[in-house]
Amino acid sequence: MTTKPTKRVRCAVYTRVSTEYGLDQEFNSLDAQHEAAEAYVRSQAHDGWTLIRTRYDDGGYSGGSTERPALQRLLADIRDHGIDIVVVYKVDRLTRSLADFAKLVELFDAHGVSFVSVTQQFNTTTSMGRLTLNVLLSFAQFEREVTSERIRDKIGASKRRGLWVGGMVPLGYVSRDKKLFIEEEEAERVRTIFRRYLELGSIGLLLADLRERGIVTRKRHLSDGRTLGGIPFTRGPLAYLLRNRFYIGEVVFGGQICPAEPPPILDRDLFEAVQLKLAEQHNGYRATRANPAALLVGRIFDDRGNRMSPSHSRKGAARHRYYVSSALIQGQPQSAGSVARVPAAKIEAVIIESVRRHIGPDAPVDNTELITTYVRRIEVRRTEIAISLLSEDQASEDEKDNPLTLTVPWSKTPHRRHRDVIAPEDPSRTQVPSALRSLDLRSSCESGMG
Repeated sequence: MTTKPTKRVRCAVYTRVSTEYGLDQEFNSLDAQHEAAEAYVRSQAHDGWTLIRTRYDDGGYSGGSTERPALQRLLADIRDHGIDIVVVYKVDRLTRSLADFAKLVELFDAHGVSFVSVTQQFNTTTSMGRLTLNVLLSFAQFEREVTSERIRDKIGASKRRGLWVGGMVPLGYVSRDKKLFIEEEEAERVRTIFRRYLELGSIGLLLADLRERGIVTRKRHLSDGRTLGGIPFTRGPLAYLLRNRFYIGEVVFGGQICPAEPPPILDRDLFEAVQLKLAEQHNGYRATRANPAALLVGRIFDDRGNRMSPSHSRKGAARHRYYVSSALIQGQPQSAGSVARVPAAKIEAVIIESVRRHIGPDAPVDNTELITTYVRRIEVRRTEIAISLLSEDQASEDEKDNPLTLTVPWSKTPHRRHRDVIAPEDPSRTQVPSALRSLDLRSSCESGMG
């Protein structure tokens, strides 16, 4: 009597740990989980269980999400019908979320894959196994949520007492034994940043000034040998630093201002003067953005893809409006397009006239409605302006992907004046030119938002 050969059952072992601590050891937690699962697979060899060579190890990933590289590779191999059984050391190694577990089991069932926990003897091929697994995962999810609440409450209590709870150490401080102390060289850099902002009155000018002085962000050395920071400030981090109450010995938590344990770096009068200046500039920026005269806001870009934001400058009683490349506002002129600053009124007139000429008598009388209805994107180039259009109802998907583009020729003028615009003196001319010349970084930043 011949024995029917046992069908080969392909088994994949999945392992996971939440932290990277200890992963550099010769035999770590992932190895321990894999060894136990491998031994279990060998014990089922009489049923044809065979361990596949591929390892699926996620080190330093939480079980609260399925966005883990090894897990995603495992699921991809399951979809390719390369696995029959998924083996884990414990259920919560796969996931701690009941909702995610339900989705994973549904995927397993759809591809005829079973799920086994080595230490808990669960198998999703039986109804009792499913019930027990659901109960177990409910407790695992409960434990995770309680732990999260406990950590959040502890952080809140620590902040209310003014304690530093970890994270990025602010520039000007150094961490020793989980406490912050003033690092005098960096602290003086912080004082310089605040004083120069008051003197210059603009974040754009301050960005350029800090680059000239060689003042950069803190350099951090990671455990894996990589280095972060040590680069010129950008607008966002610099604005955050200027608003950080930590520098006057205060910490903000839950809308409340609490005294901080670390010693202050700044004088309160200097800090409050900076806050007042920032508030004034923020209100001016909001007013500029809300100004209906800025017809092209959100639609105009330079030829490197940088958004151009509305700005203005004053000369006596005259107020001059511009659209300025965001790269220039950030103090990075090398990243700006070939034209980084354009007079607003002139370019708006060119755009409106070109679009009206294209649309014809059906064009809306109101300029704002005309721009909103028909103009999708404007790109300012060295010798032309490209205007991408959409139909009035914007209903065609094909048109959204391939909008009609109007190209308006224009050219720069010689460097004769600080602001220079070429406009057609003769209305019968066939071209609709508009031009400006790029200014140096300093004059450009002076007209940008602070």
